[in-house]
Amino acid sequence: MAIEIKETFQVSAPIDEVWRFMINPENVAACMPGASIAEVIDEKSFIGNIKLKVGAVTAKYKGKIAFVQLDEANYTMEMLAEGKEPGGGTVTGTIGSHLVALPDGGTEVFCESNVDLTGKIMQVGRGMIEGVSAQLFKKFANNTKKFLEAPPREEASGAPGSEGGTAQPPPAPPVDLEDSISILPLIFKTLWAKILKLFGFGK
Repeated sequence: MAIEIKETFQVSAPIDEVWRFMINPENVAACMPGASIAEVIDEKSFIGNIKLKVGAVTAKYKGKIAFVQLDEANYTMEMLAEGKEPGGGTVTGTIGSHLVALPDGGTEVFCESNVDLTGKIMQVGRGMIEGVSAQLFKKFANNTKKFLEAPPREEASGAPGSEGGTAQPPPAPPVDLEDSISILPLIFKTLWAKILKLFGFGK
């Protein structure tokens, strides 16, 4: 089953800072619920894991993700992903991002992905998978904003209250790493969409 996702979000941070953050796979994995980096092969490719849980159905994929395009001049990147799960399911696809500087100094992030899934996760149906994908992207966007919009850390130079004359850096902002997606809101959303379509209000 092929799934296409197009989303956008804004970050109150300069475009160069957002670019550096987005091309670091460890940063991206840290913001994506259920994702982790297992091995860095080189600066453009790495081995990753991702876990998706929708109700009682859980799928764990492991595979290679590589940058196939890094155009810093135009702030455009594209990644190719290929993974498998122990039960025989597969995931393949491309993930592209484009950054645009905003007049207020912030950055708008445009993301587009085309992913083909097979395996037991397909039991939940296209509507649920699309709903899960949308929820995961929103969590990724919120986590990215938390990291990039966090106040700058103080330099270690004997700040008041520090021990031994060294300031303790504040902790990293909390992020939402929950890998289990609530299925009930997705069911209601899917049913409501079908009802609207039945009465001629849907697409």
